[in-house]
Amino acid sequence: MSDIPDVPRPDRARPETPSATPVEEHRFPCPTCGSDMRYAPGTATLHCPQCGHDAPIVPAPRSAATEELDFDSARRGTVPEAHAEVTRVTPCPSCGAQVDFPAGEHAARCPYCDTAVVADTGLSRHIKPRGVLPFAIDEGAARQAMRDWLGSLWFAPNGLRDYARKGRQLNGLYVPFWTFDAQTRSAYTGERGDDYYVTRTITRDGKRQTVQERRTRWRNVRGRVQRFFDDVLILATPSLPKAHTDALAPWDLSELAAYRPEYLAGFMAESYRIELEEGFAEARAVMDRTIAQDVRRDIGGDHQRIASVQTQVSDVTFKHVLLPVWTAAYRYKGRSFQFVVNARTGKVQGERPYSKWKIALAVIAALIVAGIAALVYGQT
Repeated sequence: MSDIPDVPRPDRARPETPSATPVEEHRFPCPTCGSDMRYAPGTATLHCPQCGHDAPIVPAPRSAATEELDFDSARRGTVPEAHAEVTRVTPCPSCGAQVDFPAGEHAARCPYCDTAVVADTGLSRHIKPRGVLPFAIDEGAARQAMRDWLGSLWFAPNGLRDYARKGRQLNGLYVPFWTFDAQTRSAYTGERGDDYYVTRTITRDGKRQTVQERRTRWRNVRGRVQRFFDDVLILATPSLPKAHTDALAPWDLSELAAYRPEYLAGFMAESYRIELEEGFAEARAVMDRTIAQDVRRDIGGDHQRIASVQTQVSDVTFKHVLLPVWTAAYRYKGRSFQFVVNARTGKVQGERPYSKWKIALAVIAALIVAGIAALVYGQT
């Protein structure tokens, strides 16, 4: 008897492309009925929606999820073929998102802007994800979280709440991110300000008073700070507003699983459109802000002035990771509004339209209340 679990083997179509890397397409047919199986959020199994058959996912070693790639090598274009892949993606004609749809799905709506798209044969060669945070909450839980969030919004149009009540299907999507590690050593110059007080006698309203005046004594300083940055997380697509994804944090990156295509079964995944060097430039800005805080702490005193910071960055490594969200797009008066649910925690962020009628009624009601209050006050 074999000890290998009964896991459906992925059917892979691997036609040759101009690239040395073959196209990777994964399907997971149910061993019972032949239907495509889907990853079941919050579990370690594939589930068949037709016959209910479940099959366990054999996880890859945890170390594979945390393995870093050398940034300088990747920048020179020398990423090993084992860390690259070619996938079929469909660019949205409206917002430009490049989405890899589930196997066998040829027409759908863009998860970002609700535009109808038809799958084509466009190919994208990119760095393969090293880690993935699998979906932890299912669509029902995500819809309830979005319904609660929308219900808390004042001045939202009634149609927006109707949208939530109708239970339109949400899209499960893996969003691309970069993570960067780096060792930094910074030399700085600046000034330290220490407060002290002097006693003065002043005349106020014809009376002599003694007061304490705060003054600051400044002196030049210089010094060094160093910090190791671990997993600076950078959004790798412009399809989602960065303010939304930042607000969905924190992400439990310590729970990253090594990438397995089974986790993507039944879900869409977007290819990164912010390239590695552009992502690192944004990561450097994040690092510089943290280094500035370190410098201020190192200067000490009551006030700090930073004149210059010279930072040496070394041992830069990176990972490409996929993080899960449930998305919905709502059209209101010709505009598309996005809603995003963190598929690990249920936290919701999104855009929202405002109802001019509700705002006008609220203003009128406030004026009426103010008028009544003034009338009552005038009669007392």
